[in-house]
Amino acid sequence: MTAWRLLLTRPADDCAALARTLAAHGVYGHCMPLLAIEALVESVEQQQTFRDLQRYCAVIVVSKPAARLGLALLQRHGPQPAPAQPWFAVGAATAALLGEAGLDSHYPPAGDDSEALLALPALQQAIAAAATPRVLILRGEGGREFLAECLRGQGVTVDYLPLYRRALPQYAPDELGRRVRAERLNGLVVSSGQGFEHLLQLAGGDWPSLARLPLFVPSPRVAEQARRAGAEIVVDCRGASAAALQAALEQFPAAAL
Repeated sequence: MTAWRLLLTRPADDCAALARTLAAHGVYGHCMPLLAIEALVESVEQQQTFRDLQRYCAVIVVSKPAARLGLALLQRHGPQPAPAQPWFAVGAATAALLGEAGLDSHYPPAGDDSEALLALPALQQAIAAAATPRVLILRGEGGREFLAECLRGQGVTVDYLPLYRRALPQYAPDELGRRVRAERLNGLVVSSGQGFEHLLQLAGGDWPSLARLPLFVPSPRVAEQARRAGAEIVVDCRGASAAALQAALEQFPAAAL
């Protein structure tokens, strides 16, 4: 058993799965989901986008919820069989969902963030092979602007299709600080910028003390966001996967921080 006792904040199912993975490696994780995934009502825009998938030289899926909802739309409204186009995921777990559906899925083997995806040779090849490259990004409401900006800088037309929103579950105003103290937690984990915003919102008056705890984040951009808000010890895991978090925990043992 390691000295780490972590607050885990992913959506409920992912949070529980992460806690089990960490427990197998001797790390205690306390689940307090700060993101609830709410599917958007199916729209004409969603239906038409999937009917016209052949317009895109690549489809990028940013999360497992986006994959699940996108695959359901593909089954209902997409061309059958699905067009032979490459699909890309930021992480391995999302790519696995796409692969299980029989799609030509790719993901960066080292680093599950936007930078690693942009450097993926298969994505660059798909863009280069198109006379007028157009890419579809399946996501929640907001997020991955950096990814789109970089693609547009390469002359790619980028379309977003929001499929869900991320809400903050209902908690008592002081519950975050109370749980951290009661569980004797010595580290915080967030998986996205919005997850950090929800952490900050829920922390309220406890933030000055919570800001002194090590905070594990998935990317340089979230790290900068956390530092601007006053977080004192920020560890960039370079990905939101369990493997990325485990690697960061090994690199920064609790006793060393």
